[in-house]
Amino acid sequence: MMDRFQQAFHEEARELLSELEAALLELDRNAEDDELIGRAFRALHTLKGSGAMFGFDQLAGFAHELENAFDRVRNGRLAVSRPLINLSLAAADQMKAMIESAGGGGDPAACGRIVTELRRLTGAAEGAVAETAPASSLPNDAQGPAREWRIHFRPRPDVILNGTNPLLLFQELRALGPLQVSVDTSAVPPLAAMDPESCYLGWDLTLETGAAVEAIRDVFIFIEDDCELRIEPVRVPGTAEPKSDRARTTTAPAAGSSSSIRVSTEKLDRLVNLVGELVNVQARLSEVAAGRDDPEVRAISEQVDRLTGELRENSMSMRMLPLRTTFERFRRLVRDLGLELNKQVELAIEGADTELDKTVIDQLNDPLVHLIRNSMDHGIETPEARRKAGKPPAATIQLAAHYSGAQVLIRVSDDGRGLDAQAIRARAIERGLVDPSAPLSESDLFSLILAPGFSTARKITDVSGRGVGMDVVRRNVEALRGSVEISSRAGEGMAVTLRLPLTLAIIDGLLVRVGPTHFVLPLANSLECVELTRQDIQNAHGNHLANVRGETIPYVRLSEYFGMAGARPEREQIMVVEVMDGHYGLVVDEVVGNHQTVIKNVGRLYRGVPMISGATILGNGSVALILDPHRLVENAIQTAAPRRATAPRALETKEINTCYVQ
Repeated sequence: MMDRFQQAFHEEARELLSELEAALLELDRNAEDDELIGRAFRALHTLKGSGAMFGFDQLAGFAHELENAFDRVRNGRLAVSRPLINLSLAAADQMKAMIESAGGGGDPAACGRIVTELRRLTGAAEGAVAETAPASSLPNDAQGPAREWRIHFRPRPDVILNGTNPLLLFQELRALGPLQVSVDTSAVPPLAAMDPESCYLGWDLTLETGAAVEAIRDVFIFIEDDCELRIEPVRVPGTAEPKSDRARTTTAPAAGSSSSIRVSTEKLDRLVNLVGELVNVQARLSEVAAGRDDPEVRAISEQVDRLTGELRENSMSMRMLPLRTTFERFRRLVRDLGLELNKQVELAIEGADTELDKTVIDQLNDPLVHLIRNSMDHGIETPEARRKAGKPPAATIQLAAHYSGAQVLIRVSDDGRGLDAQAIRARAIERGLVDPSAPLSESDLFSLILAPGFSTARKITDVSGRGVGMDVVRRNVEALRGSVEISSRAGEGMAVTLRLPLTLAIIDGLLVRVGPTHFVLPLANSLECVELTRQDIQNAHGNHLANVRGETIPYVRLSEYFGMAGARPEREQIMVVEVMDGHYGLVVDEVVGNHQTVIKNVGRLYRGVPMISGATILGNGSVALILDPHRLVENAIQTAAPRRATAPRALETKEINTCYVQ
């Protein structure tokens, strides 16, 4: 049980440290914001109290030292300064190391240096970092005459299971002044009905202190949402009534009414996998029901279909998380790199509430780190160079996200020098990547920076220049079934857009037939379906072009593309899909209909085929490959004129249906 509590503490501590770091970075830009100061103090106070409770004494002591500094800031006795922010960020790094290490300890020398600097900055006595910080170590900055306060405290029954020891809270109150405690046992049930892991006690306390009501409430920061709490002054005859805390009374919600619950990722993934299997079973049921002339079976199938759809939507929404936490952590990276490179850079964030599958978010960190580091090192000029170019000395990197159908577009852009197309071309020719006489558009040239080992930097630095960053971006994004788009204007900046799927588990697809084989096209890329007749083909004079609502659209016949032999049907269907380069058509023999597609990884046979992003199991048990429209069109363009010997080999129906699906 203690291991379970410590794991919960680890997760909460990481969140608190993220909150602390975010508050510190905001304070670095707005040092007078009292709310930010309060956020930092509350995070430190909670870390200290919960750390001591779970045996992380060094962490608690270290947090206490930093908490003392921010308590002085709260009371107006210490100003927020760049040295304080730097020390606090370094302290946050040490606390992260303490949480991650098996023994819960950090670097004693580094911790000692940070504490010495903190005490020098705050004017406290010199000394080594405390090994432990008892929960009663809340700073007692009493001001004014002592007065009495009545505290009514009723925790929820599961307070102990959640890792809180009420007795430690009383120790903190005693640090503020004399405390009298009265226990209320009226809610204690008969022995036979008692749960030994539940708390049935309440407390009425009288505290005499010169501290403000905020200092008393800070003691209960860690538990105030899980208890009934009233803090009221005791009126002394002949004196004005002191400040009350009646307006901030907190009442614990009834058991079972909690608005959120922490669930492990493994359980959530297991749920999504089970829902995926249920979707497959439902598809089989629908196919069986469609083949029977039984209204009752069809009605049951339709009801199961509806319920499965709702369950699928709910389970998938549980894995969707806002990108805010991921984006905010890059403020620290931009700040530290700016100091290292002597550049002034601000990070602007847009669309942070855009939600994405947690599985995708977890794999986004490396690509975004590489993009920001490249932008800071190569794209952003020094303040002097920016002034000469007529730009403000402080550059801006924008991290933005927004929805595009069933995809999310994440854009990293800057207002730096942009890409040098001629330098990229010269470097590509030097490395033998392109023919010197080959005509290349700017888009083609920019895509070269995604090649393995490609870099125009002549000097390797600690930040970049080795030619591995953009290759990592490309490989990681493609592993997520996404794509990378690059745009730039010389002297004005560069933008890299990552096009990513909302989820990697279940998608809405369109089931199509090409010859005897079925494929799935993601519905998010599919715009409409139109008929392609023999007359349309004759009107195009042999070109793979079709007129769709006044727009001339090139198309790819999938039967030809995959080398599938067979008679051409009298009427075919063009699926109009949207890819990065515009609208293209994919010609199929038949559009079967919508299909809830559970994505499975394909075996080694098809793992290296770029236009195939996965596979799914149909209701009859056969396998259908999921096509990636963007890569399919891209590959078709490259192999079309003239058609090279490297065109995709023919896919046999038997081979597809027996391929290994994981």
